[in-house]
Amino acid sequence: MTSALDRSRANGRSQAGPKRRLVVIGNGMAGARAVEEILARGGGEQFSITMFGDEPYGNYNRIMLSHVLSGEEDDAGIFLNSLPWYRENKITLHAGVRAERIDRAARQVFSDDGRVTPYDVLIIATGSRPHMPPMDGLYTPAGSVKPGVFAFRTIDDTRNMVRHTQHEQHHRAVVIGGGLLGLEAARGLQSHGIEVDVVHSGSHLMNAQLGPEGGAVLRRSVEALGIRVHTGSRTTAVLGRDRVSGVRLRDKPDLGCDMVVMAAGIRPNVELAVLSALPVERAIVVDDHLRVQDEDNIYAVGECVQHRGEVYGLVAPLWEQAVVLADQVTGTNTSAVYLGSRTATKLKVAGVDVASMGLQGPERPTDEHVVFSEPGRGVFKSVVIRDNKVVGATLLGDSRKVAYLTQAFDRGLPVPEERLSLMFDLAGPSEETGVAELDDNAQVCNCNGVSKKALVDTVRGGCNTVAGVMDATRAGKGCGSCKLLVKQVVEWAADGAVEEDPSASYYVPGIPLDKPSLMAAIRKQGLRSVSAVFTALAPGRAEDAKSKMGLASLLKMMLADQYIDERDARFINDRVHANIQRDGTFSVVPQMKGGVTTVQQLRRIADVAEKHNIPLIKLTGGQRIDLLGVRKEDLPQVWADLDMPSGYAYGKSFRTVKTCVGKDFCRFGTGDSTKLGIEIESRFQGIESPAKLKLAVSGCPRNCAESLVKDVGVVAVEGGRWEIYVGGAAGAHIRKGDLLATVEDPEDVKLLAGRFMQYYRENANWLERTYAFVPRVGIEHIRAVVVDDAEGIAASLDAAMQASVDNYVDPWSERDDPFTPGQFRTSLPLEVLPQVPVR
Repeated sequence: MTSALDRSRANGRSQAGPKRRLVVIGNGMAGARAVEEILARGGGEQFSITMFGDEPYGNYNRIMLSHVLSGEEDDAGIFLNSLPWYRENKITLHAGVRAERIDRAARQVFSDDGRVTPYDVLIIATGSRPHMPPMDGLYTPAGSVKPGVFAFRTIDDTRNMVRHTQHEQHHRAVVIGGGLLGLEAARGLQSHGIEVDVVHSGSHLMNAQLGPEGGAVLRRSVEALGIRVHTGSRTTAVLGRDRVSGVRLRDKPDLGCDMVVMAAGIRPNVELAVLSALPVERAIVVDDHLRVQDEDNIYAVGECVQHRGEVYGLVAPLWEQAVVLADQVTGTNTSAVYLGSRTATKLKVAGVDVASMGLQGPERPTDEHVVFSEPGRGVFKSVVIRDNKVVGATLLGDSRKVAYLTQAFDRGLPVPEERLSLMFDLAGPSEETGVAELDDNAQVCNCNGVSKKALVDTVRGGCNTVAGVMDATRAGKGCGSCKLLVKQVVEWAADGAVEEDPSASYYVPGIPLDKPSLMAAIRKQGLRSVSAVFTALAPGRAEDAKSKMGLASLLKMMLADQYIDERDARFINDRVHANIQRDGTFSVVPQMKGGVTTVQQLRRIADVAEKHNIPLIKLTGGQRIDLLGVRKEDLPQVWADLDMPSGYAYGKSFRTVKTCVGKDFCRFGTGDSTKLGIEIESRFQGIESPAKLKLAVSGCPRNCAESLVKDVGVVAVEGGRWEIYVGGAAGAHIRKGDLLATVEDPEDVKLLAGRFMQYYRENANWLERTYAFVPRVGIEHIRAVVVDDAEGIAASLDAAMQASVDNYVDPWSERDDPFTPGQFRTSLPLEVLPQVPVR
């Protein structure tokens, strides 16, 4: 029987007329993926598309939030569809706007900004929210979540957690929930130097995916990382009057902590559906076409959906649902049906490969259970066989047989008589043969729903590098556990003709040269601007926006006053010499060399803050005063009223020199750290760099200025000597610096520090911090070049640094002579702006 909607689709395809109105409530992974599938089927010609999203951003990959938390990934790098993507596809996106009610009779959506949006077809993709288990002390008397308690669901949650870990007084966290998300949160927090306890009510970790034996092996691996695990225990209260001070467990001693992360599962967001009188049980009830029951023109997709009694919290079922929904909505294949998903999970949990599918143990007397366990190596393998077919499997710590087992599980293939070959490669098929036998529709990347066929088609379409295929398909861009299989599929599809990705060695992606070749070409051709570099070295290519900042920094480092500045080569922070904040206002940090200030400066800062109604005044970890919440158009006047130089808290450049009290006041001081720190900052202020540079000088080995974990750190030791350390870090990555040299004269400190920074500036990759550069190059080699002049380039390094020093100009002087007339023009109404890459 043909529905009215089917007839409407047919008419829409056969007759020219106005586009139908497609409204999507939800801009998360499911909603955006459904729209992508609709566009791929020509839906852009059929529909005018409007989307509502609670968050004020484009669509991003939630699976990658744990990588953002750990510092492995910049939050700007996890976006799947940036705001320009919506404009390019003529999609009206209401970002940061919540849909509150559906009038099904009038076919209208009411949102919290007072808007009424009509629809012809509606898709509900409201997703899910974190479960906050009932416990005492979770909320303040005003009803808000107690400070120090965090959910782990959104990009803002993640940013807030990172911000919380950066306070010096925060040292310990409790994660409630020992599932995938909880373990990822624990590992991410640990990378910030936080001690972590995981409290899990289940009898073993990841009990939704693993059996008791696998859970025990995983626990051993997690505890080996230094994470304490408490299973079989419930949290009954969050302790602390005004902020978190600990948690109370039902049957174990209290745990002290500074923060609590809730990772105890999710709940479907169904409030909108309930208020709109749509059928809801555990979630929104849909049929095999993903239509909401009894509704011809309303669909639902994702974690808010209940299909045949099942609610899915994994991404793979969402991708399968999105395909069927798009077929139905566009009329491409009205016979397409969704019959449910056989869930097979392949993940990397706290650095450990985990794969799980189907049953975790035998359920019938006739089930075969093949188990291999090697806890010392963190390896556990289990396969459940019924009627000579795989009905369940768990692989922990070794995922080499995942592709084969997943296909056998999905397709019900008969298994070999030699059961051991299910777990290990014996004398049987090679990896290449295994890849060849994979079904075309076999999903290689669960995180982004990429099949073997999609990879093969990309290779046969002309892309013959692994990195290129990953960029084109997004495969391997999630948890990363599938990268080996992606590589094998690409190599098989290319029949061995895989090329090394040349762009891997490019200094910036838009110029096909490594750094030495790029610098040589710039010098040989006399190039002085970013646009000239693109014209000469990448002819015929569009200027790559991602490359401009790196090129501008490189050219300024190389050319000093010969560099021709082009404003479109800068990101927003460098265009206005201030650090953009999440609400579109800016942060102003005046220079206080060595962290030392005066009564006059303090009085001036207070007067400026009062005059301009600065909403927040904050002391930074680098011993500076930060004025937050300054509007873009107010920046020049704030700088003029301060009458202080820029503190460079916003750029890829030399930032600050942190100092301790030194020998004049501290009874332990052996060297005048304050004086030397001020001299270093005065000399090198604002020099360009591949990544930010943070320095410190400590007056004795007690290291109060944290010199051992800075890009360049100096420590006074007995006998009037100074130790110079390089390559330290104490942010998302923690690394003690390597000893470069021990000298007696403070002038030698300044000389060697400058020479090291110049060598780093000339040889580091773009956005490569010193804590990565030093171990990559090797401290012995750096010491030979910088201290011993083994390559005979010390004089040229010193001269190049001196040229940059001589070319110093305070950027805040542009308040009197703007680079362009609109440099400080208001950007209101505020939009989400490009962020400076952080690494």
